[in-house]
Amino acid sequence: MTVSSSAPIGVAVVGAGYWGPNLVRNFQATPAFRLRWLCDLDVDRARRVLGGYSTVQVTADLDEVLADPEVQAVAIATPAGTHLPVAMAALRAGKHVLVEKPLAATYAEGLELVEEASKRGLTLMCDHTYCYTPAVLRIRELLHSGELGELHFLDSVRINLGLVQRDIDVVWDLAPHDLSILDFVLPPGVRPVAVAAHGADGIGAGRACVAYLTLELNNGAIAHIHVNWLSPVKIRTTIVGGSKRTLVWDDLNPSQRIAVYDRGVDVASPDELGDEQRRDMLVSYRSGDMVAPALVEREALRTMVDEYARAITTGTPALTDGRSGLRVLEILQAASVSLAEGGTMIKLDEGRMA
Repeated sequence: MTVSSSAPIGVAVVGAGYWGPNLVRNFQATPAFRLRWLCDLDVDRARRVLGGYSTVQVTADLDEVLADPEVQAVAIATPAGTHLPVAMAALRAGKHVLVEKPLAATYAEGLELVEEASKRGLTLMCDHTYCYTPAVLRIRELLHSGELGELHFLDSVRINLGLVQRDIDVVWDLAPHDLSILDFVLPPGVRPVAVAAHGADGIGAGRACVAYLTLELNNGAIAHIHVNWLSPVKIRTTIVGGSKRTLVWDDLNPSQRIAVYDRGVDVASPDELGDEQRRDMLVSYRSGDMVAPALVEREALRTMVDEYARAITTGTPALTDGRSGLRVLEILQAASVSLAEGGTMIKLDEGRMA
Protein backbone atom coordinates (compact mmCIF):
# COMPACT_ATOMS: atom_id res chain seq x y z
CA MET A 1 0.00 0.00 0.00
CA THR A 2 1.62 3.23 -1.18
CA VAL A 3 0.97 6.77 0.04
CA SER A 4 0.50 9.74 -2.28
CA SER A 5 3.71 11.75 -2.52
CA SER A 6 1.76 15.03 -2.90
CA ALA A 7 0.96 15.39 0.80
CA PRO A 8 3.20 14.82 3.85
CA ILE A 9 3.00 11.36 5.40
CA GLY A 10 1.40 11.44 8.83
CA VAL A 11 3.81 9.73 11.24
CA ALA A 12 3.83 8.82 14.92
CA VAL A 13 6.89 8.08 17.03
CA VAL A 14 6.48 5.45 19.75
CA GLY A 15 9.10 5.80 22.48
CA ALA A 16 10.55 9.04 23.86
CA GLY A 17 13.59 7.60 25.59
CA TYR A 18 17.15 7.46 24.24
CA TRP A 19 16.50 7.23 20.47
CA GLY A 20 12.98 8.59 20.14
CA PRO A 21 13.99 12.28 20.41
CA ASN A 22 16.40 11.84 17.48
CA LEU A 23 13.58 10.43 15.36
CA VAL A 24 11.27 13.26 16.44
CA ARG A 25 13.83 15.88 15.39
CA ASN A 26 14.43 14.32 11.98
CA PHE A 27 10.77 13.69 11.16
CA GLN A 28 9.99 17.31 12.05
CA ALA A 29 12.80 18.51 9.75
CA THR A 30 11.76 16.33 6.79
CA PRO A 31 9.13 17.82 4.44
CA ALA A 32 7.96 14.35 3.38
CA PHE A 33 6.57 13.73 6.89
CA ARG A 34 4.28 15.45 9.33
CA LEU A 35 4.78 14.32 12.92
CA ARG A 36 1.36 13.92 14.53
CA TRP A 37 1.93 11.92 17.72
CA LEU A 38 4.61 11.09 20.25
CA CYS A 39 3.57 8.08 22.31
CA ASP A 40 5.32 7.11 25.55
CA LEU A 41 4.28 5.57 28.85
CA ASP A 42 5.86 8.63 30.50
CA VAL A 43 3.72 11.44 29.09
CA ASP A 44 5.73 14.14 30.89
CA ARG A 45 8.94 12.90 29.29
CA ALA A 46 7.27 12.99 25.87
CA ARG A 47 6.15 16.59 26.47
CA ARG A 48 9.68 17.59 27.47
CA VAL A 49 11.01 16.10 24.23
CA LEU A 50 8.57 18.15 22.16
CA GLY A 51 8.93 21.42 24.05
CA GLY A 52 6.28 23.85 25.19
CA TYR A 53 5.12 25.14 21.81
CA SER A 54 4.67 21.93 19.87
CA THR A 55 1.35 21.06 18.22
CA VAL A 56 2.26 17.36 18.16
CA GLN A 57 -0.14 15.31 20.26
CA VAL A 58 1.13 13.31 23.23
CA THR A 59 -0.33 10.11 24.65
CA ALA A 60 0.53 6.97 26.59
CA ASP A 61 -2.13 4.99 24.68
CA LEU A 62 -0.84 3.23 21.56
CA ASP A 63 -4.39 2.31 20.51
CA GLU A 64 -5.28 6.02 20.35
CA VAL A 65 -2.39 6.60 17.95
CA LEU A 66 -3.21 3.63 15.74
CA ALA A 67 -6.90 4.62 15.55
CA ASP A 68 -5.98 7.99 13.99
CA PRO A 69 -6.61 7.83 10.21
CA GLU A 70 -4.19 10.74 9.75
CA VAL A 71 -1.34 8.46 10.90
CA GLN A 72 -0.07 6.43 7.96
CA ALA A 73 3.35 5.48 9.37
CA VAL A 74 4.80 4.59 12.75
CA ALA A 75 8.39 4.69 14.00
CA ILE A 76 9.17 2.46 17.00
CA ALA A 77 11.96 3.29 19.43
CA THR A 78 11.12 1.05 22.36
CA PRO A 79 13.08 -1.83 23.97
CA ALA A 80 13.67 -4.80 21.66
CA GLY A 81 11.44 -7.08 23.74
CA THR A 82 8.44 -4.87 22.89
CA HIS A 83 9.08 -4.65 19.12
CA LEU A 84 6.88 -7.62 18.21
CA PRO A 85 3.63 -6.53 19.94
CA VAL A 86 4.01 -2.82 19.10
CA ALA A 87 5.03 -3.32 15.46
CA MET A 88 2.45 -6.07 14.94
CA ALA A 89 -0.32 -3.84 16.28
CA ALA A 90 0.77 -1.05 13.91
CA LEU A 91 0.89 -3.38 10.89
CA ARG A 92 -2.55 -4.80 11.69
CA ALA A 93 -3.84 -1.24 11.89
CA GLY A 94 -2.61 -0.72 8.33
CA LYS A 95 0.39 1.47 9.21
CA HIS A 96 3.83 1.40 7.61
CA VAL A 97 6.44 0.58 10.25
CA LEU A 98 10.00 1.65 11.00
CA VAL A 99 11.66 -0.30 13.84
CA GLU A 100 14.80 0.61 15.74
CA LYS A 101 17.47 -2.12 15.63
CA PRO A 102 17.26 -4.99 16.29
CA LEU A 103 14.12 -5.76 14.30
CA ALA A 104 12.89 -8.03 17.11
CA ALA A 105 14.19 -9.95 20.10
CA THR A 106 14.42 -13.24 18.18
CA TYR A 107 14.52 -14.48 14.59
CA ALA A 108 11.08 -16.08 14.97
CA GLU A 109 9.54 -12.79 16.09
CA GLY A 110 11.25 -10.90 13.27
CA LEU A 111 9.90 -13.42 10.78
CA GLU A 112 6.37 -12.82 12.05
CA LEU A 113 6.73 -9.10 11.37
CA VAL A 114 8.21 -9.60 7.90
CA GLU A 115 5.42 -11.98 6.90
CA GLU A 116 2.69 -9.70 8.27
CA ALA A 117 4.04 -6.66 6.41
CA SER A 118 4.35 -8.67 3.20
CA LYS A 119 0.81 -10.03 3.52
CA ARG A 120 -0.59 -6.51 3.97
CA GLY A 121 1.58 -4.80 1.35
CA LEU A 122 3.09 -2.45 3.94
CA THR A 123 6.60 -1.06 4.33
CA LEU A 124 8.61 -2.65 7.14
CA MET A 125 11.99 -0.98 7.61
CA CYS A 126 14.75 -1.50 10.16
CA ASP A 127 16.60 1.59 11.39
CA HIS A 128 20.16 0.43 10.73
CA THR A 129 21.36 4.02 11.00
CA TYR A 130 25.05 3.33 10.35
CA CYS A 131 24.17 2.09 6.85
CA TYR A 132 23.09 5.62 5.92
CA THR A 133 26.31 7.37 6.88
CA PRO A 134 28.12 8.92 3.90
CA ALA A 135 31.09 6.59 4.50
CA VAL A 136 29.07 3.35 4.41
CA LEU A 137 27.06 4.50 1.39
CA ARG A 138 30.37 5.08 -0.42
CA ILE A 139 31.74 1.67 0.63
CA ARG A 140 28.59 0.04 -0.74
CA GLU A 141 29.01 1.95 -4.00
CA LEU A 142 32.67 0.93 -4.38
CA LEU A 143 31.94 -2.75 -3.68
CA HIS A 144 28.84 -2.93 -5.87
CA SER A 145 30.55 -1.16 -8.78
CA GLY A 146 33.52 -3.52 -8.68
CA GLU A 147 36.04 -0.70 -8.09
CA LEU A 148 37.56 -2.65 -5.21
CA GLY A 149 37.46 -5.88 -7.19
CA GLU A 150 36.31 -9.20 -5.76
CA LEU A 151 35.91 -9.08 -1.98
CA HIS A 152 38.66 -10.99 -0.17
CA PHE A 153 38.13 -9.95 3.45
CA LEU A 154 36.39 -7.51 5.77
CA ASP A 155 37.78 -6.75 9.21
CA SER A 156 35.86 -4.56 11.67
CA VAL A 157 36.81 -3.32 15.15
CA ARG A 158 34.24 -1.65 17.41
CA ILE A 159 35.72 -1.29 20.87
CA ASN A 160 35.52 1.18 23.75
CA LEU A 161 35.19 1.42 27.50
CA GLY A 162 31.44 1.09 27.29
CA LEU A 163 28.33 0.52 29.31
CA VAL A 164 28.06 -3.13 30.33
CA GLN A 165 24.44 -4.01 29.58
CA ARG A 166 22.39 -5.89 32.15
CA ASP A 167 20.24 -7.93 29.80
CA ILE A 168 22.39 -8.66 26.71
CA ASP A 169 26.01 -9.52 25.97
CA VAL A 170 28.46 -7.45 23.92
CA VAL A 171 27.58 -9.36 20.73
CA TRP A 172 23.91 -8.36 20.86
CA ASP A 173 24.81 -4.83 21.99
CA LEU A 174 27.49 -3.84 19.46
CA ALA A 175 27.69 -6.41 16.67
CA PRO A 176 24.29 -5.51 15.12
CA HIS A 177 25.95 -2.33 13.83
CA ASP A 178 28.72 -4.23 12.05
CA LEU A 179 26.47 -7.05 10.84
CA SER A 180 23.97 -4.60 9.35
CA ILE A 181 26.82 -2.76 7.61
CA LEU A 182 28.18 -6.05 6.27
CA ASP A 183 24.74 -7.01 4.95
CA PHE A 184 24.37 -3.55 3.40
CA VAL A 185 27.69 -3.33 1.55
CA LEU A 186 28.13 -6.90 0.28
CA PRO A 187 27.92 -7.13 -3.52
CA PRO A 188 24.86 -8.87 -5.01
CA GLY A 189 25.09 -12.64 -4.65
CA VAL A 190 27.65 -12.54 -1.84
CA ARG A 191 26.35 -13.55 1.60
CA PRO A 192 27.48 -15.09 4.89
CA VAL A 193 27.05 -18.85 5.10
CA ALA A 194 28.48 -19.63 8.55
CA VAL A 195 29.53 -17.86 11.75
CA ALA A 196 31.73 -18.71 14.73
CA ALA A 197 31.89 -16.63 17.91
CA HIS A 198 34.41 -16.60 20.75
CA GLY A 199 33.88 -14.51 23.86
CA ALA A 200 35.20 -13.80 27.33
CA ASP A 201 33.85 -12.36 30.56
CA GLY A 202 36.93 -11.10 32.37
CA ILE A 203 35.05 -9.01 34.93
CA GLY A 204 32.48 -11.59 36.03
CA ALA A 205 29.53 -9.76 34.51
CA GLY A 206 27.78 -13.03 33.71
CA ARG A 207 27.89 -12.42 29.94
CA ALA A 208 30.54 -11.95 27.28
CA CYS A 209 32.16 -8.50 27.46
CA VAL A 210 34.68 -9.16 24.68
CA ALA A 211 33.85 -11.15 21.55
CA TYR A 212 35.20 -12.06 18.13
CA LEU A 213 32.92 -13.13 15.28
CA THR A 214 34.24 -14.88 12.18
CA LEU A 215 31.92 -15.19 9.20
CA GLU A 216 32.48 -17.35 6.14
CA LEU A 217 31.09 -15.89 2.89
CA ASN A 218 29.83 -17.93 -0.04
CA ASN A 219 32.54 -16.54 -2.36
CA GLY A 220 35.33 -17.87 -0.13
CA ALA A 221 35.97 -14.53 1.58
CA ILE A 222 36.04 -14.03 5.34
CA ALA A 223 34.63 -11.31 7.60
CA HIS A 224 35.89 -10.71 11.13
CA ILE A 225 34.25 -8.54 13.78
CA HIS A 226 35.76 -7.56 17.16
CA VAL A 227 33.44 -6.04 19.76
CA ASN A 228 34.56 -5.05 23.23
CA TRP A 229 33.19 -3.16 26.24
CA LEU A 230 36.48 -3.19 28.15
CA SER A 231 38.95 -1.35 25.92
CA PRO A 232 40.47 1.84 27.42
CA VAL A 233 40.57 3.36 23.92
CA LYS A 234 37.75 3.83 21.44
CA ILE A 235 38.34 2.39 17.96
CA ARG A 236 35.88 2.29 15.06
CA THR A 237 37.80 0.93 12.09
CA THR A 238 36.85 -1.29 9.17
CA ILE A 239 39.18 -2.63 6.47
CA VAL A 240 37.67 -3.96 3.25
CA GLY A 241 40.14 -5.90 1.12
CA GLY A 242 39.41 -6.42 -2.56
CA SER A 243 41.33 -7.97 -5.43
CA LYS A 244 41.94 -4.52 -6.94
CA ARG A 245 42.05 -2.12 -3.99
CA THR A 246 41.78 -2.05 -0.22
CA LEU A 247 39.62 0.42 1.68
CA VAL A 248 40.17 1.64 5.25
CA TRP A 249 37.31 3.35 7.09
CA ASP A 250 38.19 5.18 10.30
CA ASP A 251 34.93 6.54 11.68
CA LEU A 252 36.76 8.59 14.33
CA ASN A 253 38.79 10.53 11.76
CA PRO A 254 36.43 13.19 10.34
CA SER A 255 39.11 14.69 8.07
CA GLN A 256 39.75 11.35 6.33
CA ARG A 257 37.07 8.78 7.09
CA ILE A 258 37.83 6.68 4.02
CA ALA A 259 41.16 5.88 2.37
CA VAL A 260 41.38 3.66 -0.71
CA TYR A 261 44.77 2.03 -1.31
CA ASP A 262 45.94 0.74 -4.67
CA ARG A 263 48.18 -1.62 -2.79
CA GLY A 264 47.89 -5.36 -2.54
CA VAL A 265 48.89 -8.75 -3.81
CA ASP A 266 48.69 -9.82 -7.45
CA VAL A 267 48.79 -13.51 -8.31
CA ALA A 268 49.43 -14.83 -11.81
CA SER A 269 47.22 -17.79 -12.66
CA PRO A 270 48.98 -21.01 -13.84
CA ASP A 271 47.83 -20.56 -17.44
CA GLU A 272 49.68 -17.25 -17.55
CA LEU A 273 52.98 -18.84 -16.52
CA GLY A 274 55.61 -20.64 -18.55
CA ASP A 275 56.00 -24.41 -18.42
CA GLU A 276 58.81 -24.23 -15.88
CA GLN A 277 56.83 -21.96 -13.56
CA ARG A 278 53.54 -23.80 -13.52
CA ARG A 279 54.49 -25.63 -10.32
CA ASP A 280 54.73 -22.34 -8.42
CA MET A 281 52.21 -19.56 -8.15
CA LEU A 282 53.76 -16.20 -9.04
CA VAL A 283 53.02 -13.58 -6.37
CA SER A 284 53.83 -9.90 -6.81
CA TYR A 285 53.16 -6.96 -4.53
CA ARG A 286 51.49 -3.82 -5.83
CA SER A 287 52.25 -0.48 -4.18
CA GLY A 288 50.27 2.34 -5.76
CA ASP A 289 48.54 5.52 -4.67
CA MET A 290 46.20 6.19 -1.77
CA VAL A 291 43.05 8.19 -2.50
CA ALA A 292 40.82 9.75 0.16
CA PRO A 293 37.39 10.27 -1.47
CA ALA A 294 35.55 13.45 -0.49
CA LEU A 295 32.39 12.73 1.48
CA VAL A 296 29.47 15.11 1.87
CA GLU A 297 28.77 15.16 5.60
CA ARG A 298 25.07 14.60 6.29
CA GLU A 299 23.30 13.21 9.32
CA ALA A 300 22.73 9.51 8.72
CA LEU A 301 19.36 9.59 10.44
CA ARG A 302 18.09 12.23 8.00
CA THR A 303 19.08 10.03 5.06
CA MET A 304 17.38 7.05 6.75
CA VAL A 305 14.15 9.03 7.23
CA ASP A 306 14.26 10.06 3.56
CA GLU A 307 14.63 6.38 2.60
CA TYR A 308 11.60 5.52 4.75
CA ALA A 309 9.57 8.10 2.85
CA ARG A 310 10.82 6.79 -0.51
CA ALA A 311 9.89 3.20 0.37
CA ILE A 312 6.39 4.23 1.49
CA THR A 313 5.60 6.42 -1.52
CA THR A 314 6.99 4.03 -4.14
CA GLY A 315 5.95 0.74 -2.53
CA THR A 316 9.45 -0.68 -3.07
CA PRO A 317 11.61 -2.20 -0.30
CA ALA A 318 13.81 0.10 1.75
CA LEU A 319 17.56 -0.41 1.52
CA THR A 320 17.38 -1.76 5.08
CA ASP A 321 14.03 -3.50 4.91
CA GLY A 322 12.60 -6.04 7.30
CA ARG A 323 14.42 -8.89 5.56
CA SER A 324 17.80 -7.24 6.15
CA GLY A 325 16.90 -6.97 9.83
CA LEU A 326 15.96 -10.65 9.75
CA ARG A 327 19.33 -11.63 8.25
CA VAL A 328 21.10 -9.76 11.05
CA LEU A 329 18.97 -11.54 13.66
CA GLU A 330 19.81 -14.92 12.13
CA ILE A 331 23.53 -14.25 12.45
CA LEU A 332 23.15 -12.95 16.03
CA GLN A 333 21.26 -16.08 17.11
CA ALA A 334 23.74 -18.37 15.37
CA ALA A 335 26.59 -16.46 17.04
CA SER A 336 24.96 -17.01 20.44
CA VAL A 337 24.77 -20.75 19.72
CA SER A 338 28.44 -20.75 18.71
CA LEU A 339 29.41 -18.81 21.82
CA ALA A 340 27.62 -21.33 24.03
CA GLU A 341 29.37 -24.20 22.20
CA GLY A 342 32.84 -22.75 22.62
CA GLY A 343 33.27 -21.25 19.16
CA THR A 344 31.78 -23.93 16.88
CA MET A 345 31.22 -22.79 13.30
CA ILE A 346 27.43 -22.61 12.85
CA LYS A 347 25.97 -22.86 9.36
CA LEU A 348 23.46 -20.19 8.39
CA ASP A 349 20.27 -21.36 6.77
CA GLU A 350 17.51 -18.80 6.47
CA GLY A 351 14.55 -20.04 8.42
CA ARG A 352 16.47 -22.56 10.49
CA MET A 353 16.53 -20.21 13.50
CA ALA A 354 12.75 -19.98 13.53
